[in-house]
Amino acid sequence: MCGIVGIATRSGSVSRERIEKATLSLAHRGPDDSGTVILSIPGGGTVALGNRRLAIFDLSPAGHQPMQDPATGNWIVFNGEIYNFRELRHQLEQAGEEFSSHSDTEVLLKAYGSWGQGCLARLDGMFAFAIWDTRLRKLFLARDPLGIKPLYYGRFGESFIFASEVRTLLETDLVPRNLDQAGLLNYLSFGSVYDPVTLVEGISSLRPGHCLTWSDGALHESEFWDPLVARDASSAESSKPQAVEQLRATILDAVRTQMASDVPVGVFLSGGIDSSSVVAMLSAQGITAETLSVTFEEQGYGEGDYASLVSRTFCTNHHEFLLSVTEMMTGIPAAIDAMDQPTMDGVNTYVISKKTREAGIKVALSGLGGDEMFAGYSTFRSLPKLERFASAWKHVPGKRAWSNLYSALTPSSDQRRKLQALIAGEELHAYFLARMLFTPEQTKSLVRHSDERTVVRAWAFAPPLLRRIETLDAVNRVSYLEARCYMANTLLRDADAMSMAHGLEIRVPLIDRKIAEQIFAMPGEWKFDGQTPKKLLVDACPQPLPAEIVHREKRGFTFPFEIWLRGEMRQDVETTLRHMGDGPLGRLLDAEVVWQVWQDFLAGRTSWSRPWAIYVLQKWCERNSISN
Repeated sequence: MCGIVGIATRSGSVSRERIEKATLSLAHRGPDDSGTVILSIPGGGTVALGNRRLAIFDLSPAGHQPMQDPATGNWIVFNGEIYNFRELRHQLEQAGEEFSSHSDTEVLLKAYGSWGQGCLARLDGMFAFAIWDTRLRKLFLARDPLGIKPLYYGRFGESFIFASEVRTLLETDLVPRNLDQAGLLNYLSFGSVYDPVTLVEGISSLRPGHCLTWSDGALHESEFWDPLVARDASSAESSKPQAVEQLRATILDAVRTQMASDVPVGVFLSGGIDSSSVVAMLSAQGITAETLSVTFEEQGYGEGDYASLVSRTFCTNHHEFLLSVTEMMTGIPAAIDAMDQPTMDGVNTYVISKKTREAGIKVALSGLGGDEMFAGYSTFRSLPKLERFASAWKHVPGKRAWSNLYSALTPSSDQRRKLQALIAGEELHAYFLARMLFTPEQTKSLVRHSDERTVVRAWAFAPPLLRRIETLDAVNRVSYLEARCYMANTLLRDADAMSMAHGLEIRVPLIDRKIAEQIFAMPGEWKFDGQTPKKLLVDACPQPLPAEIVHREKRGFTFPFEIWLRGEMRQDVETTLRHMGDGPLGRLLDAEVVWQVWQDFLAGRTSWSRPWAIYVLQKWCERNSISN
């Protein structure tokens, strides 16, 4: 696991000072080693590569990056883990390749040398990498199928730049620190920015399952994987019992494979079905897990009892960390500093990652993705109803009048605003309204100026996704959108940034590529029967989960912000929002509307996430000198 950066020019040179400064900005991602190289392109131009290394496999200097393949002359910088690298190495050795290290980085480099872009179909892992192809004089970049590892890029003048973090691209001093208004609309809509846009003008995020080539200044992007295209035919043709057996074997293999490491590994354990299933899968294979969980002093938020029950059931070595509001308050500025892009939902991951790293754990398995793959969210129940509601209103005349009447007759709330938007005929899929932070009408009030082109660019991600789900059943529609939207752009991005801030690697076995290919080949009714939560995952467990875990009320890993924003955190948040007009967003956001959001929270008319999201946005822009 590492942080990577690169600068390429068609002509001219790249200074060592520039590439080393950018590489240094990734030091938190890779505290174990650092390297840079500057390569001259025959006929003119330069490619500079940088890497910070978090050593997980082959801790020796032989795993140093940037790494060159002496057989081809190709160079690589790589962030991630290739879990099947030993199998790939054996195949390559059988074909005559020779290796000088025991690292997955060298295997990936040799795999590209032998199979070119076709190597992507053989990789089982999480990755973002760049290879300078010496013979073809091109940079080849790729991001893993589900978007576990990030990769950002942009063209500025004669330079093409890429990195693991937006902030690293800013550190090249090639990027103007201007806020992208399409990214701002994304953020206000969802509490995070949706690929491919970012919050910084000119910087794009490479989408999951995509690769990119730069050659002589020209860029070409293509998709190499999508779960609907790559669906497992054998799962589609199997009976349900056969499919469950196949899925069980695949999950067992993914969990076992992702425990592989040359450093200590732990498991995040909340006591929910997802993380408990990961522990059960390890136990079934005779692996004693080191499990970790966070509890709170505030009543109703701690999940310690559930986590302890799972630990006792499967005989883990359990570590429980008590988090006080004082500790939380102290850590919030550092957590916001760690955000590569602002997010309303990342502080919890920052804190548990910090505690885990302090406990001596360098790699942690998470149950992240279980809700998306196995129908765990309330959206699986509510979205089909919302779709039918929207369809029924589609041809009703006078929708705006009905919307205004509904608004006048019902108390102000987040739910009312979303239903009002549906009644008014907002041309958005019901899923996006269900996941929305601020409705389109609220966003128009918050943002002073947003032209139609910006709105179209902010929502350009949606039409291709909606076209792909047209033939899916309701459960698989929700699953695909949750995986490609909320999971990819909020959960995985937060997990990466907040864990890597502490030099911790988070692995997510429940969204292994092979699992996704099987899951999306199955009918939705197998995953969601309305009775047993995440039935397919529960059935796939080789050892029964405690009934208290399966049938407990669902609750995400959420900090008690509702309490804290009314108490110890109130003064700071209130002061920041009151003076919004004086900050970097003063010309973009309407200060009076922002203040009304805070007043609505205090009056119980909106949830804590709305004012908190604006507070985080303001702080992030201040810390990164972003304005417009």
